[in-house]
Amino acid sequence: MAQIYISLGSNIEREYHIKHGIISIANAFDIAIEAMQLSSLFESKAIGFDSDNFYNMVIGLECDISVEEVASMLKKIEIAHGRTHQDKKFSPRTLDLDLLLYDDLIIEKPAQLPRDEICYNAFVLWPLSELAPQSLHPILKQSYQELWQSYDKSSQQLEIVANCW
Repeated sequence: MAQIYISLGSNIEREYHIKHGIISIANAFDIAIEAMQLSSLFESKAIGFDSDNFYNMVIGLECDISVEEVASMLKKIEIAHGRTHQDKKFSPRTLDLDLLLYDDLIIEKPAQLPRDEICYNAFVLWPLSELAPQSLHPILKQSYQELWQSYDKSSQQLEIVANCW
């Protein structure tokens, strides 16, 4: 079984899409929501463009499918929630799902793993550090808790909206 972490983000009907994103992931992996690790829900400003604030969180779960299947499954869930992949990189999102980690795999395709965003965006690193504080980043060999502690928290404003779902 592989331990995976997925980031969820939305700034269009964000509460609806985050909740239904969690349900869709549970259904796709055929597991109960209670069997998944759920970070706190965070609110952050859009980065790189002017738009409504985002809700973001991270989900952790174990799966026995390949990284290619996981990446494909996440794209299908995004599309089912109204996401089109013709969208510009910096644009509003109904549901944005990114595979952050698949065990300690280091690859570029079908997804960049570990995802660069882990170290650059507070809305990814903080929730990941909640779920996997002692796990080591496969390249940097630092724990996510250490990475979060040394992160420049003044660079991005982030607030906890809810501690659990």
